[in-house]
Amino acid sequence: MARYTGPKTKISRKFGEPIFGASKALQKKNYPPGQHGRGRRRKQSEYAIQLAEKQKAKYTYGVLERQFANIFEKASRKSGITGEILLQLLEARLDNTVYRLGIAPTRRGARQLVTHKHITVNGEIVNIPSFTLKNNDVIGVREKSKSLEAISDSLASNSRQFSWLEWNHSELSGKFLNPPTREDIPENIKEQLIVELYSK
Repeated sequence: MARYTGPKTKISRKFGEPIFGASKALQKKNYPPGQHGRGRRRKQSEYAIQLAEKQKAKYTYGVLERQFANIFEKASRKSGITGEILLQLLEARLDNTVYRLGIAPTRRGARQLVTHKHITVNGEIVNIPSFTLKNNDVIGVREKSKSLEAISDSLASNSRQFSWLEWNHSELSGKFLNPPTREDIPENIKEQLIVELYSK
Protein backbone atom coordinates (compact mmCIF):
# COMPACT_ATOMS: atom_id res chain seq x y z
CA MET A 1 0.00 0.00 0.00
CA ALA A 2 1.68 3.20 -1.19
CA ARG A 3 1.89 6.23 1.08
CA TYR A 4 4.41 8.90 2.05
CA THR A 5 6.67 7.64 4.86
CA GLY A 6 9.41 10.30 4.86
CA PRO A 7 10.16 13.05 7.39
CA LYS A 8 7.06 15.05 8.30
CA THR A 9 8.54 18.15 9.94
CA LYS A 10 10.83 18.74 6.96
CA ILE A 11 7.79 18.87 4.65
CA SER A 12 5.94 21.23 7.02
CA ARG A 13 8.97 23.56 7.17
CA LYS A 14 9.27 23.48 3.39
CA PHE A 15 5.77 24.95 3.02
CA GLY A 16 5.79 26.91 6.27
CA GLU A 17 2.55 25.27 7.39
CA PRO A 18 1.68 22.46 9.86
CA ILE A 19 0.63 20.05 7.09
CA PHE A 20 0.85 16.94 9.30
CA GLY A 21 -0.47 18.61 12.45
CA ALA A 22 1.05 20.93 15.05
CA SER A 23 4.84 20.72 15.30
CA LYS A 24 7.17 22.35 17.85
CA ALA A 25 10.01 22.23 15.34
CA LEU A 26 7.98 24.37 12.93
CA GLN A 27 7.63 27.05 15.62
CA LYS A 28 11.33 26.96 16.53
CA LYS A 29 12.62 26.86 12.96
CA ASN A 30 10.28 29.04 10.95
CA TYR A 31 12.55 28.94 7.89
CA PRO A 32 12.87 26.29 5.13
CA PRO A 33 14.94 23.12 5.74
CA GLY A 34 18.35 22.48 4.19
CA GLN A 35 21.77 24.10 4.09
CA HIS A 36 20.47 27.38 2.64
CA GLY A 37 17.25 27.54 4.63
CA ARG A 38 18.21 30.71 6.53
CA GLY A 39 19.94 32.39 3.58
CA ARG A 40 18.40 34.57 0.93
CA ARG A 41 16.35 32.53 -1.49
CA ARG A 42 16.08 33.64 -5.09
CA LYS A 43 12.70 34.48 -6.52
CA GLN A 44 10.74 31.38 -7.48
CA SER A 45 9.55 30.85 -11.04
CA GLU A 46 5.85 30.59 -11.84
CA TYR A 47 6.28 26.85 -12.44
CA ALA A 48 8.00 26.38 -9.06
CA ILE A 49 5.13 28.15 -7.27
CA GLN A 50 2.52 26.01 -9.07
CA LEU A 51 4.47 22.81 -8.37
CA ALA A 52 4.83 23.69 -4.68
CA GLU A 53 1.06 24.19 -4.42
CA LYS A 54 0.41 20.76 -5.95
CA GLN A 55 2.95 19.15 -3.60
CA LYS A 56 1.29 20.85 -0.62
CA ALA A 57 -2.13 19.47 -1.64
CA LYS A 58 -0.67 15.98 -2.14
CA TYR A 59 0.98 15.90 1.29
CA THR A 60 -2.04 17.47 3.01
CA TYR A 61 -4.44 14.78 1.76
CA GLY A 62 -1.89 11.94 1.85
CA VAL A 63 -2.11 11.17 -1.88
CA LEU A 64 0.78 10.06 -4.08
CA GLU A 65 1.66 11.45 -7.52
CA ARG A 66 -0.17 9.06 -9.85
CA GLN A 67 -3.24 8.97 -7.63
CA PHE A 68 -3.33 12.77 -7.52
CA ALA A 69 -3.04 12.99 -11.31
CA ASN A 70 -5.94 10.53 -11.66
CA ILE A 71 -8.11 12.60 -9.29
CA PHE A 72 -7.27 15.75 -11.27
CA GLU A 73 -8.18 14.04 -14.55
CA LYS A 74 -11.50 12.96 -13.02
CA ALA A 75 -12.14 16.53 -11.85
CA SER A 76 -11.31 18.02 -15.26
CA ARG A 77 -13.88 15.75 -16.95
CA LYS A 78 -16.71 17.05 -14.74
CA SER A 79 -18.56 20.25 -15.55
CA GLY A 80 -17.85 23.13 -13.20
CA ILE A 81 -14.77 24.79 -11.72
CA THR A 82 -12.00 22.17 -11.99
CA GLY A 83 -10.04 23.38 -8.94
CA GLU A 84 -13.08 23.31 -6.67
CA ILE A 85 -14.14 19.86 -7.96
CA LEU A 86 -10.58 18.60 -7.31
CA LEU A 87 -10.81 19.65 -3.65
CA GLN A 88 -14.33 18.19 -3.37
CA LEU A 89 -13.06 14.81 -4.64
CA LEU A 90 -10.19 14.91 -2.14
CA GLU A 91 -12.61 15.81 0.67
CA ALA A 92 -14.95 12.95 -0.34
CA ARG A 93 -12.22 10.34 0.24
CA LEU A 94 -13.10 7.97 3.09
CA ASP A 95 -9.85 8.52 5.04
CA ASN A 96 -10.28 12.30 4.89
CA THR A 97 -13.92 12.08 6.04
CA VAL A 98 -13.00 9.81 8.97
CA TYR A 99 -10.48 12.50 9.98
CA ARG A 100 -12.97 15.35 9.49
CA LEU A 101 -15.57 13.54 11.66
CA GLY A 102 -13.00 13.37 14.46
CA ILE A 103 -12.86 9.55 14.57
CA ALA A 104 -9.06 9.90 14.11
CA PRO A 105 -6.86 12.87 15.13
CA THR A 106 -4.89 12.89 11.83
CA ARG A 107 -5.41 11.79 8.23
CA ARG A 108 -2.67 9.20 8.71
CA GLY A 109 -4.51 7.80 11.71
CA ALA A 110 -7.75 7.77 9.73
CA ARG A 111 -6.06 5.87 6.91
CA GLN A 112 -4.87 3.26 9.40
CA LEU A 113 -8.35 2.83 10.91
CA VAL A 114 -9.80 2.30 7.42
CA THR A 115 -7.15 -0.23 6.31
CA HIS A 116 -7.49 -2.16 9.59
CA LYS A 117 -11.23 -2.60 8.92
CA HIS A 118 -12.54 -0.48 11.78
CA ILE A 119 -14.75 1.69 9.53
CA THR A 120 -18.02 0.93 7.75
CA VAL A 121 -19.87 2.70 4.94
CA ASN A 122 -23.63 2.12 4.88
CA GLY A 123 -23.15 -0.83 7.25
CA GLU A 124 -20.49 -2.59 5.14
CA ILE A 125 -16.79 -2.71 6.12
CA VAL A 126 -14.68 -0.70 3.67
CA ASN A 127 -10.88 -0.90 3.95
CA ILE A 128 -9.95 1.32 0.97
CA PRO A 129 -8.81 4.80 2.14
CA SER A 130 -9.40 6.31 -1.32
CA PHE A 131 -13.04 5.11 -1.44
CA THR A 132 -15.12 8.04 -2.73
CA LEU A 133 -18.23 8.84 -0.69
CA LYS A 134 -21.53 9.83 -2.28
CA ASN A 135 -24.31 12.05 -0.93
CA ASN A 136 -25.95 10.67 2.24
CA ASP A 137 -23.44 7.83 2.69
CA VAL A 138 -23.25 6.83 6.38
CA ILE A 139 -19.75 6.37 7.81
CA GLY A 140 -19.64 4.39 11.04
CA VAL A 141 -17.30 2.68 13.48
CA ARG A 142 -17.54 -1.12 13.36
CA GLU A 143 -19.34 -2.57 16.39
CA LYS A 144 -16.24 -4.45 17.61
CA SER A 145 -14.13 -1.29 17.32
CA LYS A 146 -16.39 1.14 19.23
CA SER A 147 -14.48 0.52 22.47
CA LEU A 148 -11.07 1.35 20.94
CA GLU A 149 -9.26 3.86 23.13
CA ALA A 150 -7.73 5.67 20.12
CA ILE A 151 -11.20 6.38 18.68
CA SER A 152 -12.80 7.47 21.97
CA ASP A 153 -9.82 9.75 22.81
CA SER A 154 -9.96 11.35 19.36
CA LEU A 155 -13.72 11.95 19.56
CA ALA A 156 -13.41 13.39 23.08
CA SER A 157 -10.85 15.98 21.95
CA ASN A 158 -12.64 16.87 18.69
CA SER A 159 -14.57 20.13 18.65
CA ARG A 160 -14.66 20.78 14.89
CA GLN A 161 -17.85 20.65 12.90
CA PHE A 162 -18.28 20.86 9.15
CA SER A 163 -21.41 21.90 7.28
CA TRP A 164 -21.28 18.99 4.81
CA LEU A 165 -21.01 16.35 7.56
CA GLU A 166 -23.45 15.23 10.24
CA TRP A 167 -22.36 13.34 13.38
CA ASN A 168 -24.44 11.06 15.61
CA HIS A 169 -22.47 10.59 18.85
CA SER A 170 -24.71 7.88 20.32
CA GLU A 171 -24.35 5.71 17.21
CA LEU A 172 -20.70 6.71 16.52
CA SER A 173 -21.64 7.35 12.92
CA GLY A 174 -21.59 10.29 10.55
CA LYS A 175 -23.25 11.21 7.29
CA PHE A 176 -21.59 12.71 4.20
CA LEU A 177 -24.42 15.06 3.23
CA ASN A 178 -22.98 16.55 0.04
CA PRO A 179 -19.67 17.75 -1.46
CA PRO A 180 -18.49 20.90 0.36
CA THR A 181 -18.32 24.30 -1.30
CA ARG A 182 -14.88 25.91 -1.64
CA GLU A 183 -15.71 28.41 1.14
CA ASP A 184 -16.37 25.53 3.56
CA ILE A 185 -13.04 23.75 2.97
CA PRO A 186 -10.55 25.08 5.55
CA GLU A 187 -7.35 23.97 3.79
CA ASN A 188 -5.01 26.76 2.67
CA ILE A 189 -4.59 25.54 -0.91
CA LYS A 190 -4.60 27.74 -4.02
CA GLU A 191 -6.23 25.20 -6.30
CA GLN A 192 -6.11 27.51 -9.34
CA LEU A 193 -2.30 27.17 -9.38
CA ILE A 194 -2.68 23.36 -9.58
CA VAL A 195 -5.09 23.71 -12.51
CA GLU A 196 -2.62 26.01 -14.28
CA LEU A 197 0.21 23.51 -13.69
CA TYR A 198 -1.72 20.60 -15.22
CA SER A 199 -2.94 22.78 -18.09
CA LYS A 200 0.58 23.33 -19.43
